[in-house]
Amino acid sequence: MLTLLRGARLFDPEPRGACDVLTGGERVLWIGPAGTLPALPSALEVDEVDLGGLSLVPGLVDAHVHLTGGGGEAGPETRVPPVALSRFTRAGVTTVVGVLGTDDLTRTPAEVVAAARGLVAEGISAWCHTGGYHLPPATLTGSVRGDIVHVDRVIGVGEVAVSDHRSSQPTFEELAKLGAEAHVAGLMTGKAGVVHLHLGDGPRGLALVRRALDETEIPARVWNPTHVNRRRALFDEAVALAGRGCTVDVTAFPVAEEEDAWAADEALVRYWASGAPAARVTVSSDGGGCLPAFDADGRVTHMDVGDAGLLAATLAALVARGVPLAQALPPFTRNPATLLRLPGKGVVAPGVDADLVTLDDRGQVRDVMARGRWHVRGGALVRRGTFERG
Repeated sequence: MLTLLRGARLFDPEPRGACDVLTGGERVLWIGPAGTLPALPSALEVDEVDLGGLSLVPGLVDAHVHLTGGGGEAGPETRVPPVALSRFTRAGVTTVVGVLGTDDLTRTPAEVVAAARGLVAEGISAWCHTGGYHLPPATLTGSVRGDIVHVDRVIGVGEVAVSDHRSSQPTFEELAKLGAEAHVAGLMTGKAGVVHLHLGDGPRGLALVRRALDETEIPARVWNPTHVNRRRALFDEAVALAGRGCTVDVTAFPVAEEEDAWAADEALVRYWASGAPAARVTVSSDGGGCLPAFDADGRVTHMDVGDAGLLAATLAALVARGVPLAQALPPFTRNPATLLRLPGKGVVAPGVDADLVTLDDRGQVRDVMARGRWHVRGGALVRRGTFERG
Protein backbone atom coordinates (compact mmCIF):
# COMPACT_ATOMS: atom_id res chain seq x y z
CA MET A 1 0.00 0.00 0.00
CA LEU A 2 1.07 3.56 -0.72
CA THR A 3 0.62 6.25 1.92
CA LEU A 4 -0.02 9.87 0.98
CA LEU A 5 0.66 12.34 3.76
CA ARG A 6 -1.19 15.59 3.14
CA GLY A 7 -1.27 18.94 4.86
CA ALA A 8 2.11 18.89 6.62
CA ARG A 9 4.72 21.58 7.11
CA LEU A 10 7.81 19.77 5.91
CA PHE A 11 11.26 20.15 7.48
CA ASP A 12 13.77 17.95 5.70
CA PRO A 13 15.32 19.25 8.12
CA GLU A 14 15.34 22.58 6.24
CA PRO A 15 11.90 24.26 6.10
CA ARG A 16 10.04 23.43 2.86
CA GLY A 17 6.58 24.77 3.64
CA ALA A 18 3.29 22.98 2.97
CA CYS A 19 4.02 19.71 1.19
CA ASP A 20 2.50 16.33 0.40
CA VAL A 21 4.67 13.23 0.79
CA LEU A 22 4.05 9.85 -0.87
CA THR A 23 5.61 6.73 0.66
CA GLY A 24 5.67 3.08 -0.38
CA GLY A 25 7.92 0.03 -0.09
CA GLU A 26 9.71 1.52 2.97
CA ARG A 27 10.80 4.59 0.96
CA VAL A 28 9.78 8.15 0.28
CA LEU A 29 8.62 8.09 -3.34
CA TRP A 30 7.58 11.68 -4.03
CA ILE A 31 7.47 15.11 -2.39
CA GLY A 32 5.72 18.15 -3.80
CA PRO A 33 3.62 21.21 -2.99
CA ALA A 34 0.24 20.44 -1.51
CA GLY A 35 -2.23 19.10 -4.09
CA THR A 36 0.28 18.57 -6.92
CA LEU A 37 0.69 14.77 -6.88
CA PRO A 38 0.25 13.46 -10.45
CA ALA A 39 -2.63 11.05 -11.02
CA LEU A 40 -1.80 7.49 -10.00
CA PRO A 41 -3.09 4.32 -11.68
CA SER A 42 -6.52 3.46 -10.34
CA ALA A 43 -5.38 -0.05 -9.43
CA LEU A 44 -3.05 1.31 -6.76
CA GLU A 45 -4.38 1.44 -3.22
CA VAL A 46 -3.45 4.70 -1.50
CA ASP A 47 -4.01 5.46 2.18
CA GLU A 48 -4.45 9.22 2.45
CA VAL A 49 -3.60 10.80 5.80
CA ASP A 50 -4.39 14.45 6.57
CA LEU A 51 -1.75 15.74 8.99
CA GLY A 52 -3.65 18.96 9.63
CA GLY A 53 -0.69 21.34 9.57
CA LEU A 54 1.60 19.34 11.86
CA SER A 55 5.33 19.61 11.28
CA LEU A 56 6.73 16.60 9.38
CA VAL A 57 10.39 15.91 10.18
CA PRO A 58 12.96 13.12 9.70
CA GLY A 59 12.95 10.29 12.21
CA LEU A 60 15.39 10.95 15.04
CA VAL A 61 18.78 9.19 15.06
CA ASP A 62 19.92 8.09 18.54
CA ALA A 63 23.62 7.34 18.14
CA HIS A 64 24.31 6.11 21.68
CA VAL A 65 22.03 3.44 23.12
CA HIS A 66 22.68 0.44 25.36
CA LEU A 67 20.50 -1.97 23.38
CA THR A 68 21.28 -4.91 25.68
CA GLY A 69 21.16 -2.74 28.81
CA GLY A 70 24.03 -1.12 30.65
CA GLY A 71 25.01 -1.01 34.30
CA GLY A 72 26.53 -3.65 36.54
CA GLU A 73 28.81 -1.26 38.43
CA ALA A 74 27.16 -2.16 41.76
CA GLY A 75 26.83 -5.91 41.24
CA PRO A 76 25.02 -8.27 38.86
CA GLU A 77 21.61 -7.22 40.16
CA THR A 78 22.26 -3.71 38.77
CA ARG A 79 22.51 -4.86 35.17
CA VAL A 80 19.92 -2.85 33.22
CA PRO A 81 17.47 -4.88 31.07
CA PRO A 82 17.47 -4.54 27.25
CA VAL A 83 15.57 -1.60 25.76
CA ALA A 84 12.19 -2.40 24.20
CA LEU A 85 11.19 -1.15 20.75
CA SER A 86 8.52 1.27 21.95
CA ARG A 87 10.98 3.13 24.18
CA PHE A 88 12.47 4.42 20.95
CA THR A 89 9.42 4.87 18.77
CA ARG A 90 7.42 6.79 21.38
CA ALA A 91 10.27 9.31 21.33
CA GLY A 92 10.31 9.62 17.53
CA VAL A 93 13.53 7.59 17.30
CA THR A 94 13.62 5.47 14.14
CA THR A 95 17.37 4.75 13.97
CA VAL A 96 19.65 3.62 16.82
CA VAL A 97 23.32 2.77 17.29
CA GLY A 98 24.10 0.29 20.08
CA VAL A 99 27.13 0.37 22.39
CA LEU A 100 28.64 -1.54 25.30
CA GLY A 101 29.79 0.32 28.40
CA THR A 102 31.40 -0.66 31.70
CA ASP A 103 30.42 -4.30 31.37
CA ASP A 104 32.06 -5.50 28.19
CA LEU A 105 32.81 -8.88 29.76
CA THR A 106 29.47 -10.49 30.64
CA ARG A 107 27.87 -8.49 27.84
CA THR A 108 29.47 -8.94 24.43
CA PRO A 109 29.57 -7.30 20.99
CA ALA A 110 27.82 -10.41 19.62
CA GLU A 111 24.82 -9.66 21.86
CA VAL A 112 24.72 -6.06 20.68
CA VAL A 113 24.81 -7.16 17.03
CA ALA A 114 21.97 -9.60 17.72
CA ALA A 115 19.95 -6.88 19.47
CA ALA A 116 20.46 -4.52 16.53
CA ARG A 117 19.29 -7.19 14.10
CA GLY A 118 16.27 -7.82 16.30
CA LEU A 119 15.23 -4.17 16.17
CA VAL A 120 15.62 -4.20 12.38
CA ALA A 121 13.25 -7.19 12.28
CA GLU A 122 10.80 -5.26 14.47
CA GLY A 123 10.72 -2.37 12.02
CA ILE A 124 13.25 0.33 12.87
CA SER A 125 16.89 0.70 11.76
CA ALA A 126 19.82 -0.26 13.96
CA TRP A 127 23.61 -0.47 13.84
CA CYS A 128 26.22 -0.80 16.57
CA HIS A 129 29.83 -0.37 17.60
CA THR A 130 32.19 -3.13 18.63
CA GLY A 131 34.24 -2.97 21.83
CA GLY A 132 33.25 -1.21 25.04
CA TYR A 133 34.89 0.82 27.82
CA HIS A 134 38.13 -1.12 27.92
CA LEU A 135 41.25 -1.76 25.86
CA PRO A 136 42.12 -4.15 24.38
CA PRO A 137 38.57 -4.06 23.04
CA ALA A 138 36.13 -6.94 23.15
CA THR A 139 35.50 -8.07 19.55
CA LEU A 140 33.85 -10.81 17.51
CA THR A 141 36.59 -11.51 14.95
CA GLY A 142 39.67 -10.76 17.03
CA SER A 143 40.16 -7.17 15.87
CA VAL A 144 38.26 -3.92 15.54
CA ARG A 145 39.17 -3.75 11.88
CA GLY A 146 37.85 -7.28 11.32
CA ASP A 147 34.55 -6.54 13.07
CA ILE A 148 33.90 -3.40 11.03
CA VAL A 149 34.87 -5.09 7.77
CA HIS A 150 33.12 -8.43 8.27
CA VAL A 151 30.03 -7.72 10.43
CA ASP A 152 27.20 -5.92 8.66
CA ARG A 153 25.82 -4.01 11.65
CA VAL A 154 29.18 -2.84 13.07
CA ILE A 155 30.18 0.68 12.00
CA GLY A 156 32.76 1.75 14.58
CA VAL A 157 34.21 1.06 18.02
CA GLY A 158 33.06 2.28 21.42
CA GLU A 159 32.12 3.58 23.81
CA VAL A 160 35.79 3.55 24.81
CA ALA A 161 36.22 5.18 28.24
CA VAL A 162 38.77 7.93 28.88
CA SER A 163 39.19 10.28 31.84
CA ASP A 164 37.13 7.89 33.97
CA HIS A 165 38.01 5.67 36.95
CA ARG A 166 36.12 2.80 35.25
CA SER A 167 38.30 2.94 32.13
CA SER A 168 41.31 0.74 31.37
CA GLN A 169 43.40 3.92 31.64
CA PRO A 170 44.39 3.75 27.96
CA THR A 171 47.71 5.21 26.93
CA PHE A 172 48.09 7.61 24.06
CA GLU A 173 49.72 4.89 21.97
CA GLU A 174 46.85 2.46 22.60
CA LEU A 175 44.25 5.03 21.66
CA ALA A 176 46.13 6.13 18.54
CA LYS A 177 46.39 2.53 17.31
CA LEU A 178 42.67 2.05 17.94
CA GLY A 179 41.90 5.17 15.89
CA ALA A 180 44.06 3.87 13.06
CA GLU A 181 42.24 0.50 13.10
CA ALA A 182 38.84 2.17 12.95
CA HIS A 183 39.86 4.64 10.26
CA VAL A 184 41.33 2.02 7.93
CA ALA A 185 38.29 -0.23 8.41
CA GLY A 186 36.10 2.71 7.43
CA LEU A 187 38.16 3.25 4.29
CA MET A 188 37.84 -0.42 3.37
CA THR A 189 34.05 -0.53 3.78
CA GLY A 190 32.59 2.93 3.38
CA LYS A 191 31.37 2.68 6.98
CA ALA A 192 31.85 5.39 9.60
CA GLY A 193 35.01 3.97 11.19
CA VAL A 194 34.70 6.21 14.24
CA VAL A 195 36.06 5.85 17.77
CA HIS A 196 33.13 6.71 20.02
CA LEU A 197 34.66 7.96 23.28
CA HIS A 198 32.96 7.91 26.69
CA LEU A 199 34.15 10.96 28.64
CA GLY A 200 34.22 10.67 32.40
CA ASP A 201 34.62 13.33 35.09
CA GLY A 202 38.42 13.10 35.22
CA PRO A 203 40.50 16.28 34.98
CA ARG A 204 42.38 15.06 31.88
CA GLY A 205 39.22 15.61 29.85
CA LEU A 206 39.93 15.47 26.12
CA ALA A 207 43.71 15.75 26.39
CA LEU A 208 44.31 12.42 24.61
CA VAL A 209 42.19 13.49 21.65
CA ARG A 210 43.97 16.82 21.35
CA ARG A 211 47.26 14.97 21.35
CA ALA A 212 45.98 12.60 18.63
CA LEU A 213 45.08 15.61 16.48
CA ASP A 214 48.51 17.16 17.09
CA GLU A 215 50.70 14.06 16.71
CA THR A 216 49.00 11.64 14.29
CA GLU A 217 47.64 11.67 10.76
CA ILE A 218 44.27 10.21 11.83
CA PRO A 219 41.47 12.49 10.57
CA ALA A 220 39.62 14.49 13.21
CA ARG A 221 36.27 12.98 12.17
CA VAL A 222 37.38 9.60 13.58
CA TRP A 223 37.28 10.93 17.16
CA ASN A 224 33.71 11.17 18.44
CA PRO A 225 33.51 12.07 22.15
CA THR A 226 30.20 11.74 24.00
CA HIS A 227 28.83 12.97 27.36
CA VAL A 228 30.68 16.23 26.71
CA ASN A 229 28.10 18.25 28.66
CA ARG A 230 28.71 16.34 31.92
CA ARG A 231 31.13 19.07 33.10
CA ARG A 232 31.05 22.68 32.00
CA ALA A 233 34.82 22.88 31.50
CA LEU A 234 34.72 19.64 29.50
CA PHE A 235 32.04 21.15 27.29
CA ASP A 236 34.31 24.10 26.53
CA GLU A 237 37.04 21.63 25.51
CA ALA A 238 34.57 19.84 23.24
CA VAL A 239 33.50 23.03 21.52
CA ALA A 240 37.14 23.78 20.74
CA LEU A 241 37.58 20.24 19.33
CA ALA A 242 34.56 20.73 17.08
CA GLY A 243 36.38 23.69 15.61
CA ARG A 244 39.20 21.30 14.71
CA GLY A 245 36.91 18.85 12.88
CA CYS A 246 35.66 16.43 15.54
CA THR A 247 31.92 15.80 15.94
CA VAL A 248 30.98 16.04 19.62
CA ASP A 249 27.97 14.37 21.21
CA VAL A 250 25.77 15.91 23.89
CA THR A 251 23.90 13.50 26.17
CA ALA A 252 20.26 14.12 27.03
CA PHE A 253 20.41 13.23 30.72
CA PRO A 254 18.74 14.93 33.71
CA VAL A 255 20.78 17.82 35.15
CA ALA A 256 20.03 19.48 38.50
CA GLU A 257 20.45 23.24 38.84
CA GLU A 258 23.39 22.94 41.22
CA GLU A 259 25.32 20.48 39.04
CA ASP A 260 28.53 21.39 37.24
CA ALA A 261 26.96 20.28 33.94
CA TRP A 262 24.77 21.58 31.16
CA ALA A 263 21.37 20.15 30.29
CA ALA A 264 21.29 19.06 26.65
CA ASP A 265 19.13 21.96 25.45
CA GLU A 266 21.33 24.50 27.25
CA ALA A 267 24.47 22.85 25.85
CA LEU A 268 23.14 23.11 22.30
CA VAL A 269 22.20 26.77 22.70
CA ARG A 270 25.69 27.50 24.04
CA TYR A 271 27.30 25.47 21.25
CA TRP A 272 25.48 27.45 18.55
CA ALA A 273 26.33 30.74 20.28
CA SER A 274 30.03 29.80 20.28
CA GLY A 275 30.21 29.89 16.50
CA ALA A 276 31.47 26.29 16.30
CA PRO A 277 30.43 24.39 13.14
CA ALA A 278 26.71 23.63 13.36
CA ALA A 279 27.22 20.28 11.61
CA ARG A 280 29.69 19.06 14.26
CA VAL A 281 27.30 18.53 17.19
CA THR A 282 24.86 15.68 17.86
CA VAL A 283 22.53 14.62 20.68
CA SER A 284 22.02 11.09 22.00
CA SER A 285 20.07 9.62 24.92
CA ASP A 286 22.34 6.98 26.54
CA GLY A 287 19.07 5.01 26.58
CA GLY A 288 19.29 1.83 28.64
CA GLY A 289 22.59 2.95 30.13
CA CYS A 290 23.29 3.19 33.83
CA LEU A 291 23.68 6.73 35.19
CA PRO A 292 25.53 6.10 38.46
CA ALA A 293 26.89 8.50 41.06
CA PHE A 294 30.06 7.53 42.94
CA ASP A 295 31.63 8.39 46.29
CA ALA A 296 35.29 9.28 46.79
CA ASP A 297 36.20 5.58 46.86
CA GLY A 298 34.60 4.92 43.48
CA ARG A 299 31.57 3.10 44.88
CA VAL A 300 28.07 3.62 43.56
CA THR A 301 25.91 5.73 45.87
CA HIS A 302 22.83 5.78 43.66
CA MET A 303 21.94 5.20 40.03
CA ASP A 304 19.42 6.05 37.36
CA VAL A 305 18.79 4.67 33.86
CA GLY A 306 19.13 6.56 30.58
CA ASP A 307 15.85 7.14 28.77
CA ALA A 308 15.50 7.45 24.99
CA GLY A 309 12.46 9.63 25.66
CA LEU A 310 14.76 12.44 26.76
CA LEU A 311 15.81 12.91 23.15
CA ALA A 312 12.31 14.07 22.21
CA ALA A 313 12.06 16.03 25.47
CA THR A 314 15.25 17.93 24.58
CA LEU A 315 13.88 18.79 21.15
CA ALA A 316 10.65 20.03 22.75
CA ALA A 317 12.66 22.09 25.26
CA LEU A 318 14.50 23.79 22.41
CA VAL A 319 11.21 24.63 20.70
CA ALA A 320 9.88 26.03 24.00
CA ARG A 321 12.95 28.27 24.18
CA GLY A 322 12.09 29.71 20.78
CA VAL A 323 14.81 27.92 18.80
CA PRO A 324 13.61 27.57 15.18
CA LEU A 325 12.80 23.96 14.33
CA ALA A 326 15.14 24.06 11.31
CA GLN A 327 18.02 24.94 13.66
CA ALA A 328 17.03 22.47 16.38
CA LEU A 329 16.60 19.38 14.18
CA PRO A 330 20.03 18.66 12.60
CA PRO A 331 21.77 17.48 15.82
CA PHE A 332 19.01 14.86 16.17
CA THR A 333 18.80 13.88 12.49
CA ARG A 334 21.16 14.90 9.68
CA ASN A 335 24.31 15.45 11.77
CA PRO A 336 24.54 11.95 13.31
CA ALA A 337 23.47 10.31 10.04
CA THR A 338 26.21 12.17 8.18
CA LEU A 339 28.92 11.37 10.72
CA LEU A 340 27.97 7.69 10.89
CA ARG A 341 27.43 7.35 7.13
CA LEU A 342 23.93 5.95 7.55
CA PRO A 343 22.39 5.89 4.07
CA GLY A 344 18.88 7.27 3.73
CA LYS A 345 18.74 8.57 7.31
CA GLY A 346 18.36 11.98 8.90
CA VAL A 347 16.70 13.68 5.92
CA VAL A 348 13.42 13.59 4.00
CA ALA A 349 13.86 13.28 0.23
CA PRO A 350 12.68 11.05 -2.62
CA GLY A 351 14.45 7.70 -2.43
CA VAL A 352 15.40 7.76 1.26
CA ASP A 353 13.87 5.56 3.94
CA ALA A 354 10.37 6.58 5.02
CA ASP A 355 11.37 7.46 8.59
CA LEU A 356 8.99 10.29 9.41
CA VAL A 357 7.79 12.00 12.58
CA THR A 358 5.10 14.60 13.12
CA LEU A 359 5.43 17.26 15.80
CA ASP A 360 2.81 19.60 17.20
CA ASP A 361 3.43 23.30 17.81
CA ARG A 362 5.12 22.49 21.15
CA GLY A 363 7.55 20.07 19.53
CA GLN A 364 5.79 17.03 21.00
CA VAL A 365 5.84 13.77 19.01
CA ARG A 366 2.43 12.84 17.59
CA ASP A 367 3.02 10.26 14.84
CA VAL A 368 5.98 8.03 13.98
CA MET A 369 6.57 6.11 10.77
CA ALA A 370 9.65 3.88 10.48
CA ARG A 371 10.61 2.33 7.14
CA GLY A 372 7.15 3.12 5.81
CA ARG A 373 5.10 1.58 8.65
CA TRP A 374 3.27 3.40 11.40
CA HIS A 375 4.49 2.79 14.94
CA VAL A 376 2.75 5.69 16.70
CA ARG A 377 -0.45 7.48 15.68
CA GLY A 378 -1.79 10.49 17.54
CA GLY A 379 0.58 9.77 20.41
CA ALA A 380 -0.62 6.17 20.83
CA LEU A 381 1.38 3.02 20.05
CA VAL A 382 0.09 0.97 17.14
CA ARG A 383 3.09 -1.37 16.86
CA ARG A 384 5.00 -3.03 19.69
CA GLY A 385 8.12 -5.12 20.10
CA THR A 386 7.97 -8.91 20.17
CA PHE A 387 7.83 -9.17 23.97
CA GLU A 388 5.90 -5.98 24.74
CA ARG A 389 2.41 -6.41 26.12
CA GLY A 390 -0.49 -4.47 24.63
